[in-house]
Amino acid sequence: MQPRNMSMSGVVDLAAVKAAQDAKAKAEQTRAETARQGGAGAVSPADLVIDVDEAGFERDVLQRSAEVPVVIDFWAEWCQPCKQLSPVLERLAVEYNGRFLLAKIDVDANQMLMQQFGVQGIPAVFAVVAGQALPLFQGAAGEQQIRQTLDQLVQVAEERFGLTGLTVDPDAQPGGDVQEAVPAGPYDALLEAAVQALDAGDLGGAVQAYQNVLSDDPANTEAKLGLAQAELLQRVQGADPQQVRKEAAEKPADVDAQIAAADLDLVGGHVEDAFGRLIETVQRTAGDDRDTVRRRLLELFEVVGPEDPRVVGARRALARALF
Repeated sequence: MQPRNMSMSGVVDLAAVKAAQDAKAKAEQTRAETARQGGAGAVSPADLVIDVDEAGFERDVLQRSAEVPVVIDFWAEWCQPCKQLSPVLERLAVEYNGRFLLAKIDVDANQMLMQQFGVQGIPAVFAVVAGQALPLFQGAAGEQQIRQTLDQLVQVAEERFGLTGLTVDPDAQPGGDVQEAVPAGPYDALLEAAVQALDAGDLGGAVQAYQNVLSDDPANTEAKLGLAQAELLQRVQGADPQQVRKEAAEKPADVDAQIAAADLDLVGGHVEDAFGRLIETVQRTAGDDRDTVRRRLLELFEVVGPEDPRVVGARRALARALF
């Protein structure tokens, strides 16, 4: 199969899907939170090439793409051209010294990801930048072509999204960047104050208390869950359920109407309805509207909990809707 070169000019379309300024701000926030948590610091060259599966796709690709461009190599053991291309990509990942991260996906073990990206044949190489996917090339490619494509990718990632890549230290321990940060300190008093505020109906006070914890410890799981719950209750407070549902039924393309109805669905215990409503809205929208719905859906995932089977299923459905 002859290589199908994909012009990087298509990245301009990413701005319509996810505003560059927003992506840049999120990337900067990610780096700031990492530093606050003790900092991931430099990574080992061995960490620049990772194997990714469906379960870890959001963590290893989507989330990482907020700090570094992620190049995806779709391959299979039986694919002879893959055996020629993959070593070149792996070598270049080390040579580019953290300017991109290489994620290898075995299509035989991850058929869903292959379908989501619309991969028709392998080898196929894609990139994810600030949460958005774009094709790079398909089929065997020469090293010069690969370098040109990678150079354009890292340039666009830096200029449009502020992604400057990872710091690499040859002496760093492999896997050191994914070690859990040590909590900054005990927050029992602040968390108890938040719970008391919730019990008293002081939703604003609860939100502020949880935010106080997260400002010092962004990874605090209890505070993140509590904040998501308090903000949800704050949003539906005083809402007229009948009117909200009427507007959602009459305006299926209205993002605000669907989000408001999804909030009510969740508060009422209709978890699948809330998730399904927003996933369908993601499918119907584009640009800033789509990103607004996606972010609200992720917030509702926090409320229910990442380990809940309904969240796991909805995450997969969301990935299919996005890609």
